[in-house]
Formats: sequence, C-alpha cells, structure tokens
Amino acid sequence: MVFHQRLNRVLRLIVGLFLGWHSVSIPAAELTYPVSVAAAADGTLYIADLKLPGIWKSKEATTEVFFQASNKFGTPLNGVRCLALDKDGKLLAGDSATRDLYRFDDAGKPQPLTQGKIGMPQGIAVAEDGTLYVSDLETHYIYKIPAAGGDPVSFARVSGPLALVFDADKNLVVVSRQGKLFKVNPEGKVEPFGELTLNFPQGIAIGPEKTLYVSESYTGSVLKVGPDGKGTPLISGDPLKGPVGLAIRGESLLVADPRVPGIFAVSVDGKAEKLNLSASEKK
Repeated sequence: MVFHQRLNRVLRLIVGLFLGWHSVSIPAAELTYPVSVAAAADGTLYIADLKLPGIWKSKEATTEVFFQASNKFGTPLNGVRCLALDKDGKLLAGDSATRDLYRFDDAGKPQPLTQGKIGMPQGIAVAEDGTLYVSDLETHYIYKIPAAGGDPVSFARVSGPLALVFDADKNLVVVSRQGKLFKVNPEGKVEPFGELTLNFPQGIAIGPEKTLYVSESYTGSVLKVGPDGKGTPLISGDPLKGPVGLAIRGESLLVADPRVPGIFAVSVDGKAEKLNLSASEKK
C-alpha cells in the first residue's frame, strides 16, 4: 500500500510539472489522509480526505471519488475538514480553504451556504428542525445557520472548538482543543462537561445507547464518556495510530485515522477492523 501511495504522489508531481501544479488534480487510488467520516441511513460512507483533496463515497463494496477538489488553495473543498448529513440526508462539508460550509445537491455539486463567513469549520451538528451548528476554530465560536443556508449567527463561545454532537437532551457536546469537553444548552449557555483532561481530542459521536465517544489522536485511543462526563478507554493503540473523525453506522463506531491511513469499524467491546476502501476499478 505504501508503494502505491508513493507512486500516486510521483504521478501527481510529474503531471503537475507539465501542466501546472495549481490546476492538476489526479484521483487517488486509495485513502491518503482521512479526517472525517459520515454514514448515511442506507450505510453509504462519505470520507473527507485532506490530501486527495476531496471526498470519497463507499457503498456496497464500491469505493470511488465522490468529489475531487482542485489542488489550488482557495477553491471549494481544497481544505475539507468535517462532514455531516442534514435532516434530508444531503451531505454537508466544512471547508477551511474557502471559509464556508457546503451542501451537495442532487447532481453531486457543492453549494456554498454562508458565502465564506465561517473561518475554519471543524465540526457540524444538525438539529431536529434542520438548523445547522458549526464550530469555527478561527473565531472560537459555534454558529447557527438556517437549514437552507444564510448568515451565521453566534450561538456560543468555546475556546478551540472542534467536533460537536447533540446529546439525548438536545445539548451540544463540544470537543475543545484545550483538552476538555463542554456542554452547551439550547439557550447557548456553556458549561464544562466532566473533569476529563484529554490529550489532543479530535472527534465525537453518540451511539445507539446514547453513549458518547471521543477520539484522542495523541494517544491513539477512543474513550467512552458517560452521562457524568467520566471517560473509560474503548480502544487504545494498535491498530489505531492517530484517530480523528468519528461516526456511527449501525452498531459500529467508525473511526477515521489519517496516520494509518484508513477507516476502522470498532465494536462495542473495542475490537477494531480496518475497512477495505481501495478505489474500485470502473468497468
């Protein structure tokens, strides 16, 4: 796999030298730097790959590039950071390169929702009514955005906000780069959640039993967090090396790990299996 990754990078460079690097984007053969994963109701996976750059789609043992971004910085999804699905099952993607949040239309085209008014989107959560909540690492705010898109409205200030998810009581649980978890109630009041001190936390997800899961990329682990805010390890170390984005698919926790690189399905008892997501050959 390492040989194929290096060969793919060499091919990109060679073509870039002939045609101009900023305009060249050659689809990769496999994941190179997955940072976020989202699972649709039918089991389809969408994977944000920062070095593709773009988004993969995997369904029924078929994996292909869903959206190939340009290598030119400042173009849509060149800096894709986070994914989510809206209340209608449409894919949402946060992009630091264009400072925006996108929704993919029925033709598979990304449509900007805020006209460049989100600095560094790191996490997306969708309320029951479709309202979008986005964390912005640049301004240290969580913003509310109308379901159809529009101007972001400040909702809560959290230092270093990363991933976020709604809990069973409709509070937002926010991962902070400070190594803490925070809870934000529907009125925007921010409170510390538990007394955990985490080592470079990244992603968060909530499981079928309302259990929260938080990834720590520095320790290569994923924690289970109870309603009291106390955490216990679900899995630590091999095969994980630097887990970041989390999502739930059925009974499994999906973990994006750019250091492997790959997507893992982790069971409730902490057993991890790397998914086979090499790009399918087109017939």
